[in-house]
Amino acid sequence: MKPAPIGEQLREWRTRRRMSQMDLALDSEISTRHLSFIETGRSRPSAAMVQRLADRLEVPHRARNALLLAAGYAPDFQERPLDSPEMEGMRAIVEHVLRGHEPYPALAVDRHWNMIAANGAIALLIQGVAPELLEPPVNVLRIALHPGGLASQIVNIGEWRAHILHRLDGQVEASGDPQLAALRDELAGYGAAAANDGEHAANGIAVPLLLDTPAGRLSFVSTVTVFGTPIDITLSELAIEAFFPADAASAALLQKMAAPQ
Repeated sequence: MKPAPIGEQLREWRTRRRMSQMDLALDSEISTRHLSFIETGRSRPSAAMVQRLADRLEVPHRARNALLLAAGYAPDFQERPLDSPEMEGMRAIVEHVLRGHEPYPALAVDRHWNMIAANGAIALLIQGVAPELLEPPVNVLRIALHPGGLASQIVNIGEWRAHILHRLDGQVEASGDPQLAALRDELAGYGAAAANDGEHAANGIAVPLLLDTPAGRLSFVSTVTVFGTPIDITLSELAIEAFFPADAASAALLQKMAAPQ
C-alpha cells in the first residue's frame, strides 16, 4: 500500500496529539500559513523541518522514518534485529537484567507485546497455559487474558484486565499502531470485566497481579523499563517487564520455588 503523503501524516499526528495548527506552528516556531501549506501538499518541508515537527508531536522513531520517506528524505533511524551482531552489546544488557531479577519473573517484549526474551522464573507464570499460546510469536498480553492462558488463575481478573486494556489504550493513542489496536480489540473480547474490579488494589498505589499457582497464591506488582536514549528502532520499542513480590509471603514462596530440590 502506498504510504500517505507527508502532509496527511502530519495532520493525523497533530490530530492524535490534540493540537491545532496554531498550537503546532507556535511550538515549531513557524507560521500557521507555512504549516497549512505543508499539510495540504503546497509546500515541501525540509528534512530539518520534518524533524522539528516530529519532535513537537512526539512521533515515535518508526513513524518518524515514515514521515521522512514521505517527504522524500532518507530515514533517520536504523532497525536491526536484536540477534544481529551489531546488537550484541544491547542483547547482553537485556539478558543481564533478566537474569539479575531471578528468582522473580521478568521478560522483554517488542512493541506488540510479543516476548523476545525471558528469565527462568517466567515458567512460574506460564504453567498450565495452552501450548498453542506458547507458539512463537508468544504474546504476553494474550496469555494473560485468553481463556486458555492465565485468566482462570488470576484472582483479580477483572481488575487486571482493565489495567491491561487501559495500558493498551494509551499505547494505541501514542503510537497509532493498527496492530496494537487490533490486539486491544481482541483482548477486550475475552469476557466481561469481573465484579471485583478494584477490590484488590494495593492500597490504591498499584494494580497487583494475584495469581493462584499449584504452589500457592502469589501477589505481584510489575515495572516496565525502556532504554533511555535509543537511536535504533528495535531498541526504542523494546521494554522489560519485571514482576516483584507484593508481600512477604509471595517473596518467601518464590524463593522456596526457586531453591534446588
